[in-house]
Amino acid sequence: MKAAPTRTLVRLLIVPIAAVLAALLAGAPGAHAATDLSTIGNALRESPVYVDPEARDVLAESDAEALADKIEDADKPVFVAVLPADFPTDDQFWRTLRTETGITGLYGVRLGDEFDARADGSVLSNQGVQNLVASVQGAVDAKAQLNDFVDSALRNIGGSGPSSWSEGGGTDVPVGGLITVGALLAAGGAGVYAVTRRNRRRHEEEQRAALEKLRVVVDEDITAFGEELDRLDFHPGEPGADDAMRTDYEHALDAYEQSKRLMEAATKPEDVRAVTQAVEDGRFALASLAARREGRPLPERRPPCFFDPRHGPSVADATWTPPGGAEREVPVCEADRVRLAEGRDPAVREVDTEYGRRPYWEAGPAYGPWAGGYFGGGILPGLLIGTMLGSMMATPAYGADYGSGYGDFGGYEGGDVSGADFHSGDFGGDFGGGFGGGDFGGGGDFGGGF
Repeated sequence: MKAAPTRTLVRLLIVPIAAVLAALLAGAPGAHAATDLSTIGNALRESPVYVDPEARDVLAESDAEALADKIEDADKPVFVAVLPADFPTDDQFWRTLRTETGITGLYGVRLGDEFDARADGSVLSNQGVQNLVASVQGAVDAKAQLNDFVDSALRNIGGSGPSSWSEGGGTDVPVGGLITVGALLAAGGAGVYAVTRRNRRRHEEEQRAALEKLRVVVDEDITAFGEELDRLDFHPGEPGADDAMRTDYEHALDAYEQSKRLMEAATKPEDVRAVTQAVEDGRFALASLAARREGRPLPERRPPCFFDPRHGPSVADATWTPPGGAEREVPVCEADRVRLAEGRDPAVREVDTEYGRRPYWEAGPAYGPWAGGYFGGGILPGLLIGTMLGSMMATPAYGADYGSGYGDFGGYEGGDVSGADFHSGDFGGDFGGGFGGGDFGGGGDFGGGF
């Protein structure tokens, strides 16, 4: 999506002026080099993409503009710098760049033919950064590599872009340039506001689309719960019924009605968590009622069956290993416990995806709130480790779009002007073991999973 004309004009004015000014200063006694980390930091505060004058052959100006527009339209704190192969680096390179820019975010740098990245832990974990870098190491050229990196980063990073990108203020712009930029910003104030509204509307549309996809699954759950109520065929006045049974039955009925009301009122995927909490609570009430009627011991309050919450409360924990993933203990119903013990596959809840019917943990991030309502109390992260849904929920971006509150998942900060106040461990070390070194970019162990 193309950025607002005003913003593009502002960047076109700022970057050349800043480069010319830096070049002039380089000739003055005692001045810094034409391009140092201070210059790069200043430029990144104005635009998410900086291309060194000596690296213009690596990434064309039009490609840099398109990349910057993509980042600004997404409103995410992603910064990209393209530098010549002989740019001086040391083990303080990342920390200095982060300090000079002074904004919480993800920083990717192309140095000659090599690429690496670092990020504040509040927007993306170290493992997440390594995975992003590893995923783009095989790109054919700088344009493809940087676009792939940005595309992946925008899907995974939390936070929002700094306000300075839209404000267009800069300390390196001469007085005449400031006047011009100020006039443009004043004339384009309505345009900036329009861009903000457009981004907000797009986000709301994405949320609505995710909710509608999720609504199908939740309606199936509510319908299945209602059918369980009918099959139970309990009447409060039937022979043998006591107050405890009637209380369980009323609790189940209330949960059924509550789940329907909550789903009707839901406006975003995160609202679904309360719906499945109500359904899970009602199913336990039904299990308790059934035990009372049959004279059995009351069931232990356990989470529902991991493979399909419609199976009802679990009866035990069983060992299960997802394809390509790590072994873990999951709560299972009696039928799935037997299946696993016999070496058969469990009866898995599948949902529609763009790739056909798949287990819910291989579907989109909207299913996080759905699962979170069933598996609360902090157990969900352990159940989903190594799965696609678990990987999505572990990113700060998930907390921004689908809410936090699922044990160890969720929560983020990003785009803040924090200066030198950041965790040094996030930006420690040199560039991939040294630019031009052996194991550049790391990549790391993806930890299996699927």
